[in-house]
Amino acid sequence: MTTTVTRSGQVSLGERVVHRMGYGGMRLTGPRMTGPPADRESALAVLSRAVELGVDHIDTSGLYGPHVVDDLIREALHPYPEDLVIVTRVGARRTPEGGWDEALGPDELRRAVEEELEHLGLDALHVANLRMPGLGEPAERSLTEPFEALAQLRQQGLVRNLGVSHITARQVDEARRIAPLACVQNHYNLIHRTDDRLVEDLARDGIAFTALEGVSYTSFFPMGEMTPPQTAVLETVARRVDASPVQVAVAWLLARSPNVLVIPGATSVAQLEEVLAAGAVVLGSADIEELDRIVTMGGPPAGGAPAWGGGPGGRPPGGGWPGGRPPG
Repeated sequence: MTTTVTRSGQVSLGERVVHRMGYGGMRLTGPRMTGPPADRESALAVLSRAVELGVDHIDTSGLYGPHVVDDLIREALHPYPEDLVIVTRVGARRTPEGGWDEALGPDELRRAVEEELEHLGLDALHVANLRMPGLGEPAERSLTEPFEALAQLRQQGLVRNLGVSHITARQVDEARRIAPLACVQNHYNLIHRTDDRLVEDLARDGIAFTALEGVSYTSFFPMGEMTPPQTAVLETVARRVDASPVQVAVAWLLARSPNVLVIPGATSVAQLEEVLAAGAVVLGSADIEELDRIVTMGGPPAGGAPAWGGGPGGRPPGGGWPGGRPPG
């Protein structure tokens, strides 16, 4: 099984090299990314199994819980394997009601980084991504002040590498004028391909692109957001290559560009093993051409984007997410 992760290939993430199949820990919380998971032992088992299967890139944030996922990672994996890269995200804070407020001031970012270090048990964050605000889609605004603040924390040794999350191509250029980028994290999948050109531009410069919402938030994505004709295309290819639709969705991301990283979420070992097996799925040129047609077949079904977090077609308790997706 380890070979399925290693067969996904490798990519540079700052000064480290990681497998392109990682793990995203966001779902290891309670409802609406608040509080502990329903099955704590299962969450710990998922993290341990991910590393056993060759995962060397785990994505987290103190925003999840808050700090629930960070604490689970530390309990399950500390002392960490030498090759494990933990990527986190700062730039927001959770409200007592479970909401998300931006927290982009220099003092707020320092506090967030220091809290991440404490909860994860690290001397320096491997990669800290600046999470810019905006519901549904990135907001076009300057990131100079907060990114300069993170760059100062890097100079002070609290952070080793910097990235940006939930941003536009213009903001990527703005960030790169301030400090080197290890990665960009953005919404990207079979039917959300706004960043096609950005992916290719970053690939030419050797910068990793993490496909958030590739399958990060539900093991049933992207089927919940696709129209019946789009779903039919995905299922046809899946039958042809003897894989599940979610495995094909991941395999397409890996085939899309050599700099794409995938951080699928899973809340059980069985889910984890299924999605990581996508690293061994081989898509031929005809399969990729057919999958590329999906984006030309229309957008999400009537009613907008899916309400993530409650399983296939389900809603998080208390209603859907603003913008149709979790704000993490």
